[in-house]
Amino acid sequence: MGSRRKSRELALQALFYMDIRKNISEEALDQFCRNFEPAEKMKAFFIELVNGVSQNISEIDHLIEKFSKNWKISRMSCVDRNIIRIAIFEMLFCKDIPAKVSINEAIDIGKKFGSDESGSFINGIIDSIRIDQDDEITE
Repeated sequence: MGSRRKSRELALQALFYMDIRKNISEEALDQFCRNFEPAEKMKAFFIELVNGVSQNISEIDHLIEKFSKNWKISRMSCVDRNIIRIAIFEMLFCKDIPAKVSINEAIDIGKKFGSDESGSFINGIIDSIRIDQDDEITE
């Protein structure tokens, strides 16, 4: 498993921790890191993901709700919600990562940490957002 995958998985765990505590903040991230220190080769991307999601959570959550038919973000599982947040952050702000990579990583992580339905649920929302983003670029 590559260091980027490990960074994504640890970012999921950090965001899950902060989401459950309803405290998405630098202090909560520091607390998480004191208990689960990321390896040096993972640290930069891990921090980029967690801080990126945290700083852009309103925009990201707005997109999730716009493209998740009949699903309020508060009704989604905490695991699925945070996997989707990470993938959307990557698609919007990490231009060096192809959208297909972000989507595939999210699906694989969803299958590992989520429910039996997580992969297809995550794919449906993220791919809808990708298609919309692609349409905006071509217009």
